[in-house]
Amino acid sequence: MGSPFENLSFLLTGSTGGIGSALAVALAKQGAVLLLHGRDRHKLERLVEEVSAAGGRARPLVADLASLAETARLARTVASRGGVDVLVNNAGVGFGRDGTRRETSRDGFELRFAVNYLAPFLLTEELLARGVPRRMVLNVASAGQEEVDLSDLMTEQGYSGVRAYRRSKLALIMATITWAPLHPSLQVQALHPGAYLDTGMVREARIAPLGPAQEGAESILAVMETALGGGESGRYFDQDRPSKALAPAYDEGARARLREASLALVSPFRTPG
Repeated sequence: MGSPFENLSFLLTGSTGGIGSALAVALAKQGAVLLLHGRDRHKLERLVEEVSAAGGRARPLVADLASLAETARLARTVASRGGVDVLVNNAGVGFGRDGTRRETSRDGFELRFAVNYLAPFLLTEELLARGVPRRMVLNVASAGQEEVDLSDLMTEQGYSGVRAYRRSKLALIMATITWAPLHPSLQVQALHPGAYLDTGMVREARIAPLGPAQEGAESILAVMETALGGGESGRYFDQDRPSKALAPAYDEGARARLREASLALVSPFRTPG
């Protein structure tokens, strides 16, 4: 029996390290076709070589998701190349080396909210407007979640890197739940890939890893296989198990307000279909 991922095409953001690179190689071994996103062209070229050595097919795509203009350009590029079957929103930034210092994106947004939430929100919206992906959106979130303050989306009050990170990840889960009924032909899922795995963001925060990055890749593969087999869309998984996100994720009014605010924030970067 063949792999469920054989000949499926994937756009994988944040592919050049940690969970992303482990997932890219694992998918390559199962016959997937990969569009690999990263910020560093040299790292991408090395990963493409590794994927090829594993028997896979891959193309590199360079974009900095701290820029929403580059994020929108990435969506246009993917759509122009025929689209993909599965979008994996994996790229992200962690708590930061100095969790007390508030950082901003190239567009002036709080960095964690921009990269962990606004970028995948815009990328997904731009692709969905072009009929992409064809099968599934998978959002890599976290068990670390905090209620999103809709009056302070950029965490200008009471800032900490941990708070900003947790809010951005809950926002991504809320978008997942919102997208599911809007796009009933797709599977839209979110997951926590594993606690403090050996990734760049964990090492940057000076946290001792509790497991290998490969563990996160295996969780993603398991959730994708489950979802592609059918079943309820719009769920949150703790590794490979269906779970419950923080309660505000299920507040329909809060999700609607977050979506309205998010669409307004990304509106200047949207492009015609």
